[in-house]
Amino acid sequence: MNDRADKQLVGRRFRRALHTYNRSAQVQGSMAASLLALVARAGGLPGYLDRVLEFGCGSALLTAMLFERCSVGAFFANDLVAECRPFVEAALPDRSVERMEFLAGDIEQIDPLPHDLDLVVSNATVQWLHEPTLFFERLAASVRPGGVVLFSTFGTENMREIALLGAASLSYRTLDEIAAFSGSQFEVVSIEQDIRRQEFESPEALLRHIRETGVNG
Repeated sequence: MNDRADKQLVGRRFRRALHTYNRSAQVQGSMAASLLALVARAGGLPGYLDRVLEFGCGSALLTAMLFERCSVGAFFANDLVAECRPFVEAALPDRSVERMEFLAGDIEQIDPLPHDLDLVVSNATVQWLHEPTLFFERLAASVRPGGVVLFSTFGTENMREIALLGAASLSYRTLDEIAAFSGSQFEVVSIEQDIRRQEFESPEALLRHIRETGVNG
């Protein structure tokens, strides 16, 4: 297994998959919905948030769901792939955001991060971070007291069958490791783990799915 993702390769793969991602990324879509359901169980989002950061916004799967539930004063959208910007803009309903700023590039290298954030969200991105502990330390300085950080990521069982064949894979983190780097800077209000299985009719269908979601980075 590789300890670190080649982010240039990751960017190229996701750039190629931008127009097929939302159609093919059923698991990532259900992860985004589960994130917002988790917030609802914890008391829900207010109807208006002043400052929000989404890192790893991609083709705006989570973005669209978020803005169905609230409006925002300043929305900072980040992705490694600059071509994601029009997808984000298309996902923002009229009058749902007063100001949108797109931050292109590696979120671990963007300095300074936006400040006084009420909410930070990220769906299926944290597994790509090289130094999550250091990133969460920086993030803590950008979130206002009482602010919320909400994210999903993949665990050690992800693509297990492919990894067993000897294919290259990320070194995914356990639930305890995720709780440790996030809990070192924030109070962990809720953390959940779920296994979702996808069936494919052939190896070719599986490889096509991987290519169309860009996760072969």
